[in-house]
Amino acid sequence: MKINLIDADGSSLANVRFITNESCPIAGISSAAFSGEALTSFFVHGDKPLLCVGIGSANTLSHNTFRKAAGIAARHFPQIGLESVTISLEGYGEYTQAIVEGILIGNYKFEDFIVKDKRRKHTLNELNLIAPAPHHKILKKAIHRAEILADATNFTRAIGNLPPNILTPEELSERARQLAKKEGLKCKIWTEKALEKEGFGGILAVGQGSANAPRFIRLDYNADSDNAPTLAIIGKAITFDTGGISIKPADRMDEMKFDKMGGCAVLGIMQAFARLKLKINVVGLIPSAENMAGSRSYRPGDILTTWDGQTIEVLNTDAEGRIILADALAYARDIIKPDFMIDMATLTGACVVALGAERAGLFCENTQAVNTLKTVGEKSGDRVWHMPMGEEFSELMKSSIATVKNISAGRYGGACSAASFLANWTGDVNWAHLDIAGTAWITEKKPHLEVGATGYGVRLVTEFAEAFLIK
Repeated sequence: MKINLIDADGSSLANVRFITNESCPIAGISSAAFSGEALTSFFVHGDKPLLCVGIGSANTLSHNTFRKAAGIAARHFPQIGLESVTISLEGYGEYTQAIVEGILIGNYKFEDFIVKDKRRKHTLNELNLIAPAPHHKILKKAIHRAEILADATNFTRAIGNLPPNILTPEELSERARQLAKKEGLKCKIWTEKALEKEGFGGILAVGQGSANAPRFIRLDYNADSDNAPTLAIIGKAITFDTGGISIKPADRMDEMKFDKMGGCAVLGIMQAFARLKLKINVVGLIPSAENMAGSRSYRPGDILTTWDGQTIEVLNTDAEGRIILADALAYARDIIKPDFMIDMATLTGACVVALGAERAGLFCENTQAVNTLKTVGEKSGDRVWHMPMGEEFSELMKSSIATVKNISAGRYGGACSAASFLANWTGDVNWAHLDIAGTAWITEKKPHLEVGATGYGVRLVTEFAEAFLIK
């Protein structure tokens, strides 16, 4: 999309207006018809079409409000045949990055498998932003950053939306290899044979029931800076999850193609780092498998040995994400030895029950990191809520015949006990776990967002790394 900055003298050209509850009435629109309530909209037809988008009270404006409001504009204009949008930044310059992100993210649509004559006929291809000329230099930086983060988010969504017959673990590893080549990253991929040779027992077990063999992917971004801190990002990528022998109900099982979204987000984050050229060394790790029921599937009752020699008593094969993450976390802990480690996983339905679809569960014992993730989450739109770990949850995961078992007894505290399970493989490394089961995809269209993968975590982790690790 072409993005233009226009001098403020052209403010009369704007065809999108952000309206607060307190805004003066707009000519021809009654307050009963449109009050400026957040994320509502009103379209004025005429020689110069105008879309009014509500942003709520002037006292509660946020970056995410503007991101969503801009997304509404991006989704509205192509529907009426317009391919250009003009927005005045007057009074809203500090929200420029969020507005541009909203336009670019809102403009995305997954049409890879729709025949060409059935695809949308119009899409936004031009964004004009009106602002005083003296502000253009600083605004260009915000626009550049927004383009990189939005593109990385949409890249994540594009891979995440691919169906499981297309995106197998092998194909995901090929996409990672292509990304590395394009962005100048290092790439290493463990095939099934290499996984067996090096003792990645968790990844192998989860993937052994499928005809599509598992993979373990490593991507490296090296900062052009001495003494740069190192961040490890681990993303669960189950390309399809039947639940294995502990098979899931058929209803909505098609959504389990999104069980790979933690790993897809790692790819998007690595792209963002490469393009932003941040002064942080980043290692992205993606354990990937297809969890299928078959004659070779791992079973309830099995005992697995992970990369570092710890053992897992399997009680339910549908609690597979934590098993493949155990291998990857142990590898990151001992081989990478990062300054900070984050894992992202569509891990538990319990987290969705607890928090819904707007916030990911955040599990972390570093207070400064928690506060930074919460702050960055509100600004980036990838919101989090701090959840507890601790002895009471670790007790639930103890096994009498192995290091731990892979599920706890009973229904309660499932997201917290899963996080406590993962802690067994993190050692003394500063670590945060993000349970993104509720935020990784949506099944109903929103005014600002297309159905499917959301790209959650790309903006959150990239912005967090810069805010927390760069001194």
